[in-house]
Amino acid sequence: MVEKSELRRVTVFADLPDDQLDWFLSQAEEVHLKAGDIYLRQGDPADAMYVVLEGQLQMRGELGGETVVFDIDPGEVTGLLPFSRMKQFTVGGRAVTEARVLRFPKSRFTDLVQKMPELAKRLVGLMADRIRETTRIEQQRDRLAALGKLSAGLAHELNNPASAAKRAASQLRGTLYRIRDASHELGSRELTPAQKSEIEKLEASLMARNDPPLDTLAASDLEDQIDSLLRSHGLNDFWQLSADLGAKGIRIDVVESLFASLGAETARAALERITALLEVATLLNEIESSTARISDLVGAIKQYTFMDQAPVQNVDIVKSLETTLTILNHKLKKGVAVQRDYQKIPLLVDSFGSELNQVWTNIIDNAIDAMGGKGELRVRTFREDSCVVVEIGDNGPGIPTEVQPHIFEPFFTTKGVGQGTGLGLDTVQRIVRKHNGSIQVNSKPGDTRFQIWLPLAQSPQACTGN
Repeated sequence: MVEKSELRRVTVFADLPDDQLDWFLSQAEEVHLKAGDIYLRQGDPADAMYVVLEGQLQMRGELGGETVVFDIDPGEVTGLLPFSRMKQFTVGGRAVTEARVLRFPKSRFTDLVQKMPELAKRLVGLMADRIRETTRIEQQRDRLAALGKLSAGLAHELNNPASAAKRAASQLRGTLYRIRDASHELGSRELTPAQKSEIEKLEASLMARNDPPLDTLAASDLEDQIDSLLRSHGLNDFWQLSADLGAKGIRIDVVESLFASLGAETARAALERITALLEVATLLNEIESSTARISDLVGAIKQYTFMDQAPVQNVDIVKSLETTLTILNHKLKKGVAVQRDYQKIPLLVDSFGSELNQVWTNIIDNAIDAMGGKGELRVRTFREDSCVVVEIGDNGPGIPTEVQPHIFEPFFTTKGVGQGTGLGLDTVQRIVRKHNGSIQVNSKPGDTRFQIWLPLAQSPQACTGN
């Protein structure tokens, strides 16, 4: 039989009157558990509260698609609590060691609230702590999942220019060898100053040229013409040189002029060096473009995370949106067309670090998913009195009418198991409210619009929208 002194060792019962403890003990059932015994199963009706007197228990189950484990020590209360809306146990429980627990049935919760109001109050606080902890775990998982998706996309975005730069650098090495060999060959020939000057002038003019590349058909025709010219001068096995000259768009009259003034072999060596030099310029441009893309992405990441910046500062809304679009480019470029309509005058708001970027990311990511990765994303900004309004819309199937009232509720999601935690839009709403703003949604098939209202920087008024 459980004594009142044992029950008082449980924090929520510690200072309650004897008569209330006597009543509680008279309604509770003492349960003895052996190590490994299961005292509740996931999915069973939630029908009792458990007070742990001795031993250690463990609860295990699925939370947001992941397995979670909680250890329950002596002096803790677990199971169903008064005022909880839980219908079924969401986790299972078993004894880790031999244990003793008190099982208090759900059917006596109404009497407990009346006879032990202070205990009921404490249990409500305990339930609130549980909700906060569960929400914290879900939010952490949601952030990690979002970070994982962004990281995967950014890794792909960074890999493309990095691979291009690496490939160009590798090709550059071979091209430099070609320049060396052609230069040695030209150096071994007795060229007049006029001939050297002609080669150098031609190289300089072609290097300075910035003509658009020829289309495939025109380049092929030019290649055939150059190949015929080379063959007419006894150079029968130089198809690669013909292809290189044609691809670079070197005119046939320029080639003819070289042969006329230098002779066949000397002209061929000069053309080898010229095409190699042009290839170097092309490869250097590719390396420069690729590394600039990497630099831009790294800059976007720093802007997105507000790395090395003050936690609260004035943020240009358009720059913030564009940074987010850059970060999400790996999803957009698969079939989403972005339509921008930004107010030209900069709109500044006081932002807490990268939190507003989280708002844009969640809404845009949801829009992309709703459209199945293909459609039109519309991003608009404008000013309304002392408020900045950001509107993000898509032409997806829309949000069903019966779902719309629930989209900002914690843990509500229409996605499949393991695909969403239901905290994305809840997080969005909390961040917007933290910034003294508001969020509204209007949706019908083909036109879903989220409007986020935020006060302009230094504005004392909250923005509640229309």
